[in-house]
Amino acid sequence: MDHRQLGGTGLALSRVGLGCGNFGGIGSAPELFGGGESEDEAFALMDAAWAAGVTFFDTAASYGGGRSESWVGRWRRQRGVPVVLSTKVYWSVAGDPDDRGLSRERILREIEGSLERLGVSRVDMYLTHEPDPETPIDETLRVLDELVRAGKVGAIGASNLDAGQLEDALATSARLGLARFEWVQNEYSLLRREQAEAVLAVCEREGLGFTPFSPLAGGWLAGRYRRGEAYPSGSRMTLRPGPYGDLEREETFAALETFERAAADRGVAPATLATAWVLAHPSVTAVVVGPRRAEHLEQALAAVDLRLSPDERDELTEVFA
Repeated sequence: MDHRQLGGTGLALSRVGLGCGNFGGIGSAPELFGGGESEDEAFALMDAAWAAGVTFFDTAASYGGGRSESWVGRWRRQRGVPVVLSTKVYWSVAGDPDDRGLSRERILREIEGSLERLGVSRVDMYLTHEPDPETPIDETLRVLDELVRAGKVGAIGASNLDAGQLEDALATSARLGLARFEWVQNEYSLLRREQAEAVLAVCEREGLGFTPFSPLAGGWLAGRYRRGEAYPSGSRMTLRPGPYGDLEREETFAALETFERAAADRGVAPATLATAWVLAHPSVTAVVVGPRRAEHLEQALAAVDLRLSPDERDELTEVFA
């Protein structure tokens, strides 16, 4: 497994990171807490990832209502292996819609819960899960700086923010002499490019890392959804279709058919080609994948060895232009 340095943090990440958002739930959705992978299934996925050289595990306090962090922590203690841990703060662990955000009080409370569930005294990577419009960015950055100085957090990053919000945060850190966001974790795929590429431009200029998630756009680039066919039971489009509802149109299905032929011509699964396209961007540090089964993980791992040239990458981009 190849590794790459994460911005200026000194951390080396495996090019594929294991996303643990389906452990004990489906992301942070309270109505799906208790769903997703069982603890035994989660342990099997973590075992398979570690055996394949994946050393970067990504979770969040709210995934599965705290189950994901707890299971990652239990697995790590039982196996005794030194994975790089990444977790996030914003949403409620209990599913309380009124308990969210990035205020000082909340972050100080939430980091203690995350450390306890993960069974560590320090988390390597700590991200804001969403921007908080109700809390000034300087308040958030001040408390994150405190956590870095106290040794409870190794480095801080941000997820699901746009280029303007990132630039504002970086300028605030510079002005106040605070720890800054050292990487961004946004959605990025052939079907979700515009916002991520604007953020990537800032990351390139500032020397930040980028660890995108959802390289398969909720399964659309894995060949799960076909023209005129019912969506598979348990798929993203049957559980949480909202974020991808705009893709349900003729142009998408036509582009997907062309893309699947391109994958077949290379002798790889569509999921492998889609992930390789993400990894081929020179500013992508590592891609976070959320496999439901070991075979899905294998398809992502194969992408590390499928090295696309800039021209090949551009040709695939044009399919979805």
